[in-house]
This record gives sequence, C-alpha cells and structure tokens, in this order.
Amino acid sequence: MTARPESAQPGAAVRAATDAAQRAAGVVAARRRGDDAGAEALLKSFPDEAAKAGGFFVLADLAIALLASASRQSTDEVVQDLTILLAANASVPD
Repeated sequence: MTARPESAQPGAAVRAATDAAQRAAGVVAARRRGDDAGAEALLKSFPDEAAKAGGFFVLADLAIALLASASRQSTDEVVQDLTILLAANASVPD
C-alpha cells in the first residue's frame, strides 16, 4: 500500500483548517487587546493567503453560529444584523 501525501489524507485538511482558525482567533484577540505586533506576527505565520482566508472563514462561521445560538436568532438574522453594522461602519467619515 502506497502512503498518500499528507494533503490527501482526510484528517490533514481538518487539522490545517483548525490550525488556521486558531491563528485567526489569535490575530483578532491580539488586535482587541492592542497588541498590533503580535497580530502582525500571527498574520505572517500563515503558510499562504489561502490558509489565511480559510482560517478567517472558519472563524467567522463559528462565531456567527455561536452568536446565533446565544441570541436565539437564526443564522440569517445574525448575518443581516452584521451586514447592517458593517454598512453603518463603512459610511463613517475618516
């Protein structure tokens, strides 16, 4: 039996996504506590842009699910509220 490359092993993708999401959470936590250098170091620790995007996607997906559960709203309602907040922040002058 020939060994498959790590990327072809089912658990490898899950482990990589989990690692990327944990790094993304660390970036957010560092930024929120004012540790810009720590956040920047964590951002640079991602192996590539795809891993970074995937990590932040998984983190956002989990955060939205947690917020929906805690607020007893549907995921769609939470996303709608977040979209409204994002639009309001985008219209704030510099």
